[in-house]
Amino acid sequence: MVPEDARDSKAAAREFAAEHVRPNSEAYDASGEYPLDIVREAQAAGLAGSYVPEEYGGAGWTLADRLAVVEEWFRADGGIGLALQLVDFGAKVVAMAGSPEQQAQWLPAVATGDEITGLAATEPSGGSDLAGMTTTARREGDEYVIDGEKYWTSNGVVADWIVVYAQTGEQRHDGYSLFVVPTDTPGYEAEPITGKMGLRASQQARLTLDGVRVPAANRLGPEGEGFYRLASFFNYGRIAVAGHGIGLAASALEAAWAYVHDRELYDDPVADNQTVQHRLVESREQFEAARALAWTACEHVMADDNPAFWASLAKSHATRAAEEITQTAVQLHGGEGLREETRANRAYRDVKYPSIYEGANAIQRDLAYSHWPER
Repeated sequence: MVPEDARDSKAAAREFAAEHVRPNSEAYDASGEYPLDIVREAQAAGLAGSYVPEEYGGAGWTLADRLAVVEEWFRADGGIGLALQLVDFGAKVVAMAGSPEQQAQWLPAVATGDEITGLAATEPSGGSDLAGMTTTARREGDEYVIDGEKYWTSNGVVADWIVVYAQTGEQRHDGYSLFVVPTDTPGYEAEPITGKMGLRASQQARLTLDGVRVPAANRLGPEGEGFYRLASFFNYGRIAVAGHGIGLAASALEAAWAYVHDRELYDDPVADNQTVQHRLVESREQFEAARALAWTACEHVMADDNPAFWASLAKSHATRAAEEITQTAVQLHGGEGLREETRANRAYRDVKYPSIYEGANAIQRDLAYSHWPER
């Protein structure tokens, strides 16, 4: 299922996760702190920032590499896994939408592990409607002045620079553009979002952009093409989000299998109960089907074969299956599943997020329907 050229990156991610991620998952979930030490270890190991093209110092990962790696990271821990993936989140947008000159300016420091990036698209009034965002960027000479608020911004506090999606015209779909914004720019303020249900080790922030000035050279692509370039980027991102679901489902399944085989009820192992056995098998069926679809979709997106359909289908199915699998795992733990310290409980809380971010699953079904391929 995993292509040959992505197996080395998957193996490296699995080894790294076993050494650095899983042993620290409970502590970071409890504290909610950003795992900067683990991020730095991953950067040094060439596993964070590797989505940068080789000509700018990265590993030149393909989408298959990304999917293979996030399966392993999220299997170890969702919050730390997301923090590791988001290191080059904004960098991938630059790699896809930026000019060669912009890529040469912004990408090498991410590849060498010296910088962390992010993406600001969602706003307090909504997230899935990319054509309804209200943050503005108006042209003044050789600069743009950006005003507005962003919400659930990845790495909004810790990033060195982020990509901001802002309105530059009146047209609904043709009125948005993308900008690279260094986080030390005057008028940029970021406040971390706290009290999260899950994915606590990852960082999201609420941004206030008050008269933020950036050079016109920081605009990625022609003015007014931001909507289309970000939509294309999300086709790649949704394959990774399918991997989030797969990794969390794998974690929950492993925890449930171990628990029911270790625990006894009425002097017999819980696993001897036929109902328990059937529920485990049903969960494995869901898991294997979701993973097979994710990898099939990955192939289609890499081949630019109706990517919006396949990415939406994979993201929706994998995250929905993961929600059901983690719920089953918690139930099979009985009362122990209600404790936040358990692996199944962490996966259950974390898995609520992937069905929402990168476009809620209801939107994914709309997209899949509108891009339905001819048979």
